[in-house]
Amino acid sequence: MSDQGAVRAGERTGEVTMHIGAVAERTALSLRTLRHYDEVGLLPPSGRTDGGFRLYTESDVDRLLLIRRMKPLGFTLEEMGELLVLVDHLAEDDAAAADARERLRQYIVRAEEQRADLARKLDMADEFIDLLRARSPE
Repeated sequence: MSDQGAVRAGERTGEVTMHIGAVAERTALSLRTLRHYDEVGLLPPSGRTDGGFRLYTESDVDRLLLIRRMKPLGFTLEEMGELLVLVDHLAEDDAAAADARERLRQYIVRAEEQRADLARKLDMADEFIDLLRARSPE
């Protein structure tokens, strides 16, 4: 890995860059998952070293954390990508931002519904564990 390549990529984006291993550790996502997100175009890294190693910025990490939070709620890769685009449009002051705010509200409703479903499942899991403990000899 060329540190010189890392510096050049950081200079191009104007942000400090991190290699994939550091990003995996910070986001609790596997290297395989990060590579997959790059390959399918969900979240390509902001740069690459001269040797081709992926370089990520803090902005990339923030986006990955958003994606990571969507995973347990059952959102698809396509929906994750759409939400990233919506988030980008929210910063604009035009019709795209107004449309993005409406779509974001739809994502909020869906996330709330998925969270409620997960809470119900957790309650059932707690009941199950309590039943097992009640039958378990100590």
